[in-house]
Amino acid sequence: MDEIAKRIKNFLQYLVVHFIEDKEAACLKLSKSEEQSTLSFRIILSERDVAKLIGKNGFTASAIRSVIKAAGEKEGVNVILRINSTAEEEARLASAG
Repeated sequence: MDEIAKRIKNFLQYLVVHFIEDKEAACLKLSKSEEQSTLSFRIILSERDVAKLIGKNGFTASAIRSVIKAAGEKEGVNVILRINSTAEEEARLASAG
């Protein structure tokens, strides 16, 4: 599962860099669940970049999710992608801790 996680992470990094402007604020986090064969990716971006990555009517984000989900299914791994703004991530961490 580590190899597929690495490949998907590299793909996401490559792809996201081409959509965003504020590369300093960007962060890609990965969590794994070996028991459930699940990889969960969280992309954290500035508000403006979140809108760009999601795209009109969510089509861009949907396409990205479809590609990484297909790559994971080929290897027997469930892949989840979340796209959050820095403000949403701060609020999430504040409520969790």
